[in-house]
Amino acid sequence: MMTLVIIAVVVGAGLVWYGKGEFEKPGSNPADTTFEVKANTSLNAISFDLQDRGLVSNGRIFELGVRAAGKDGKLKAGEYAIKAGSTMRAIMDVLASGKSIMYSMTIPEGWTVAQALAKIGADPVLAGDLPATPPAEGSLVADTILFARGMTRAGILDKMAADQTALVEKIWATRAADLPVKDINEFVTLASIVEKETGIATERPHVASVFVNRLKKGMKLQSDPTIIYGLFGGAGKPADRPIYQSDIAKETPYNTYVIPGLPPTPIANPGKAALEAVANPAQTEDLYFVADGTGGHAFASTLEEHNANVEKWRAIEKQRAEEKAGAPANGSGSTNQ
Repeated sequence: MMTLVIIAVVVGAGLVWYGKGEFEKPGSNPADTTFEVKANTSLNAISFDLQDRGLVSNGRIFELGVRAAGKDGKLKAGEYAIKAGSTMRAIMDVLASGKSIMYSMTIPEGWTVAQALAKIGADPVLAGDLPATPPAEGSLVADTILFARGMTRAGILDKMAADQTALVEKIWATRAADLPVKDINEFVTLASIVEKETGIATERPHVASVFVNRLKKGMKLQSDPTIIYGLFGGAGKPADRPIYQSDIAKETPYNTYVIPGLPPTPIANPGKAALEAVANPAQTEDLYFVADGTGGHAFASTLEEHNANVEKWRAIEKQRAEEKAGAPANGSGSTNQ
């Protein structure tokens, strides 16, 4: 009897020694890889998933090692980076850390909700469907968003909307006292027009001043991006389609060549710089601007000055068109009447 006990003790000690050695031994996975722990997965299932993937040599030894380390129930859902040759202990520590692989997605300033939804909907890492009712135009933050695998599309949109609300309210609170907008919605609408008119951050306060000055004088804003939004919505104008003269006179709720004041909603999601530019525009008397051929704009306070700037721009367009062997040039992109 004593002999059997001794044998059992020796065998047990040998198994423990063997198991500990396996737990600490470098793994055979030849390359860095990833491993996903889904929510509510048992330790046993995780252990044998690791074995099936070739990341541990023995799922039972991994399970027992995790229990011996007191980390049973501490492995967290997520997607993890597993380095080549990782020991079982190293894999256990990674899965218990909760440090999931983070992915990123950039939604640029000036994108419409439709453009943002298309990108979010196509991302293979996200889960769930897009909402049946899209968010309001202008309500999503322009930013780089970090997320783990399995985060829902609805969750991403909720965060973007919350961040945009916080940003807009913070900047709205700093606005100039004489800003000619009735409420925060008009503020975002005007910022979205400024956003679409220029991609140069330092120029936005000057562009904003033109629209603010026109609003104060009761002049139509005459912004080309509002023509485009009225015709094509959030999908945007095809890149090879110019703005035709007939488009300028087309009656839509957004065409600021036709309607007085501001459109009924924003035409894009404005970023921080555009919001700040509208909240505190440059102090100018300018009422007009037109493209200057460098990517920026030439500004003018009188129609006579503006018309001269337009002629310069048309000469540049003509030269460029000739250089492209007669390819048609696009519209002037001006606020010009």
